[in-house]
Amino acid sequence: MKSPDGQKARSLTTQTSLMDAAEKLIAKHGIENVSIKEIVREAGQKNESALQYHFKNLRGLIIAINIRRNEQTQEKRAELLAELESTSVKPVLRDLCSIMVMPTYLLAKADTKFRRHIIGFSHTIALAEDSALSKVGGHGGGGESGMLTGELLRAALPHLDEPAYRQRMDIAIRLCSVAMGNHARQKNAFKGAASELFVSQLIDALEGLLSAPVSGETKALK
Repeated sequence: MKSPDGQKARSLTTQTSLMDAAEKLIAKHGIENVSIKEIVREAGQKNESALQYHFKNLRGLIIAINIRRNEQTQEKRAELLAELESTSVKPVLRDLCSIMVMPTYLLAKADTKFRRHIIGFSHTIALAEDSALSKVGGHGGGGESGMLTGELLRAALPHLDEPAYRQRMDIAIRLCSVAMGNHARQKNAFKGAASELFVSQLIDALEGLLSAPVSGETKALK
């Protein structure tokens, strides 16, 4: 008789191999150019029923991939927020801009597979037809750490009314997605002084974007 724990472990291994294979192929060819058959073959599975059994279809697999990476990002963001709170100093805007960037950056720096995820999926946020805020919050993307970061950012930007805040944040999220996706494609991504300069410049850009006053021209258009 097979052990339930053994079956669960094998099931988890299969799911992980399918998700890893999909990320690898999507990073290489683009999400529009990858088939279930290719993913199954890359994962070392014998037939397509393995993917259908665990995820139902390709869309289900993509959702599972995003949930897995979102959970990692939430956990890392929570760690960074805890470190920030431990200083007993009220966070300034630059601190919060860093919280927007560093979880993804640090995860990609430590894990090649996470880097592939950025390459394969960053454009889906950058090119979202509706709100990028809603896009990153989908499938539990923000979590408690995301909600807290949002609350702190809102409090740090009193010069923006709610519509202006949401528009600025939408632009900021798209900027982060494009910049991080482009950096992930570089030969020496997430390595050395050049990479540290990149992430510092990105945080600078976010701080400038969010802190800029609403111009008279913009106010006249409301």
